[in-house]
Amino acid sequence: MAPRPFRPPFPWIRVALALAALGGAGTLVYGCMMSMPGRTATPPLAPLTPVESSAAERLRVDLQALAGDIGERNLRRPEALERAAQLIEERLRASGNVPVRRTYAVDGQPCSNIEAVIPGRSEATLVVGAHYDSVRGSPGANDNGTGVVALLELARRLHGSSPERTIALVFFVNEEPPYFKTERMGSRVWAGEAAQRGVIVVGAVSLETMGYFTEAPYSQQYPFPMGLAYPDKGDFIGFIGNIDSRALVRDVVGSFREVASIPSEGVALPDHTVGVDFSDHASFWLHGWPGLMVTDTALFRYPHYHRPTDVPARVDPGALARVVVGVEHAVRALAGASSP
Repeated sequence: MAPRPFRPPFPWIRVALALAALGGAGTLVYGCMMSMPGRTATPPLAPLTPVESSAAERLRVDLQALAGDIGERNLRRPEALERAAQLIEERLRASGNVPVRRTYAVDGQPCSNIEAVIPGRSEATLVVGAHYDSVRGSPGANDNGTGVVALLELARRLHGSSPERTIALVFFVNEEPPYFKTERMGSRVWAGEAAQRGVIVVGAVSLETMGYFTEAPYSQQYPFPMGLAYPDKGDFIGFIGNIDSRALVRDVVGSFREVASIPSEGVALPDHTVGVDFSDHASFWLHGWPGLMVTDTALFRYPHYHRPTDVPARVDPGALARVVVGVEHAVRALAGASSP
């Protein structure tokens, strides 16, 4: 006969034990998924530094060229997608980097991932990427023009840095539907080719929808029940990975907070959590590589997400510059590159 389960004799004891168990579970969840090193910046924020101000102007100019002048760019508008690719190559060459196209065909049309590699002293590779296509019907200023121009600025700032680990700066194609989470998605193609080449990827950082910030109360939404633990104002930049990428998330957030002048939040969540895999970093999980996205949380904050109104005027280049400076510091720390 099976032993009878232990039942405390008094109801209040059962309640106390249940609360203790829930508290212990909450502490475990916080420690594993939500606790991040360092201290986030808090408002009121200091004025932009000269470095941030000059970066903000370059970001503004590049974003206007990409999302304002070119606008919607995807395989429904292949000429615009090609113009975007050429713009990326031009900017990379201007900063001393060497762009390399990795072209593949989708429905008979050529499309390309574009990479610029900063060689390291070891074969271990840190990938920093952003998709340059936009969803159909949108000029894609925030999604994902901000990620593209941020990556171009990082390319300028990291050129000649002589890191310990190789840094691969990759501009991915075909992140948006109908290619999202399919084998024709640019980051899946690039990651698969990298695995075949034997590239040792130590981490992937995806720059995804990064330029919209607001201090309005209740402007920030979350998948349930994350809103119980995070701010209701959309004034921070987020770092989001899966549980297997927890160490990477903590390393990036800790380094970012050492210098960043903008609030930040980080979390490592189960893969099935809504939104945690909404970018190119998830393509690297398929190969067992850690990855995270840097984001303003997109549809959980941005009212113009995937709309024709996602134009450059919606983006805050100063706030984006604050993010870029912090991300640069984190990338240098991960790659073992000296400060400029």
